[in-house]
Amino acid sequence: MNPDACILTTKDFTILEVMRDRCLGTDDPLKPILDRKLGSATVMFREDVPVNVATLSSRVTFSVNGRDSDSRIISHDRMHSSVGLFLPITTARGLALMGLSEGQEFSLTNSDGETERVLLERVLYQPEAAKREKEAIVGMPAGMPRKPNLRVIRGSLQDSPRLVPTGHDGFDDPGPSAA
Repeated sequence: MNPDACILTTKDFTILEVMRDRCLGTDDPLKPILDRKLGSATVMFREDVPVNVATLSSRVTFSVNGRDSDSRIISHDRMHSSVGLFLPITTARGLALMGLSEGQEFSLTNSDGETERVLLERVLYQPEAAKREKEAIVGMPAGMPRKPNLRVIRGSLQDSPRLVPTGHDGFDDPGPSAA
């Protein structure tokens, strides 16, 4: 099996093709990674992608060169939210993780010329799998048990609503004199 082999959705494949077409020449550090990804990709419809594959917007746990694990959401571009939450595919590590299956490793050369081994440890959330799961629940027959739509929050039942006294005619507005 090709060590660069990856599985991409049709959408992810198209995004990577556009990124490669927009590379600024052979000097672009992402071009070799894009070439390897696109050259070895198995392209699937999002309905067919296995749940253990990292796709765009997936939350993954990974490690680099065997160091401590990190968890990020693979994003299309840099996000302007919490630092450390997203890993854009416009970075070498983010791009390396795209299309990998759990337990698969991708080697790349970083900006310092050193080799990095990026290991996808686990896919914690994959939007394609979540969509399939949601559709399966909606399509269940009426007698089948479903996941609850509401969640009871502990303590909410103990708090009873405060009763407001009303006048003898049932009207609770004291009028302008109360001001």
